[in-house]
Amino acid sequence: MIGVVVRNRPSITPEQAQSLGSMGVATVHEAQGRIGLLQPPIAPIQRDACVAGSAVTVLAQPGDNWMLHVAVEQCRPGDVLVVACTTENTDGMFGDLLATSLMSRGVVGLVIDAGVRDSAELRKMGFPVWARAVHARGTVKATLGSVNVPVVIGGQLVKPGDAIVADDDGVVVVAHAAVDTAIAAARKRALNEESKRERLAAGELGLDIYDMRPKLADAGLRYIDDLPND
Repeated sequence: MIGVVVRNRPSITPEQAQSLGSMGVATVHEAQGRIGLLQPPIAPIQRDACVAGSAVTVLAQPGDNWMLHVAVEQCRPGDVLVVACTTENTDGMFGDLLATSLMSRGVVGLVIDAGVRDSAELRKMGFPVWARAVHARGTVKATLGSVNVPVVIGGQLVKPGDAIVADDDGVVVVAHAAVDTAIAAARKRALNEESKRERLAAGELGLDIYDMRPKLADAGLRYIDDLPND
């Protein structure tokens, strides 16, 4: 669907965003059944940033950032702008000026399947970005795309209003209808991991916590005291 801007879309609540962000990408991904994780090379351009919010989606043409400017108007506080392209592209479609505009709307971050530039300035501004590439090549504003339509980015389907969680480990999408279920599962997993962390810190081995020994024996693992002589 090209040449449309959809004004109405669902959103997650600030409380839901805080819960997802506090647990992080890896835990949310595992808790929801190892689904929703965006594939490399989409990666953070900074470190120690974690965001969670509702997706405002953009389908853009390669080397053309026209629709990113259109999308700014549709953004609300707490949103994450998610930009997919109609074909693979690494041009610098986003920089500090667009970041300034998004920050004025309360947008918490950008996930883009293309390039960004002004990367040092973006880090100084504290605007978190997850991108396919850092590339100084500029873009044009000439061809229509769409805003707030379903897009595929990093091998995952993202619909407007889906929850986006992004940190140093990457980006994961949670379907809007599954957010509460994902939060509950992630909380349960986080508590379980904390218990295991305490046991590991006390010196207990993962071999025993995870009951690996019988399976290792069944697989044929043997313990010997010394290497045999040639």
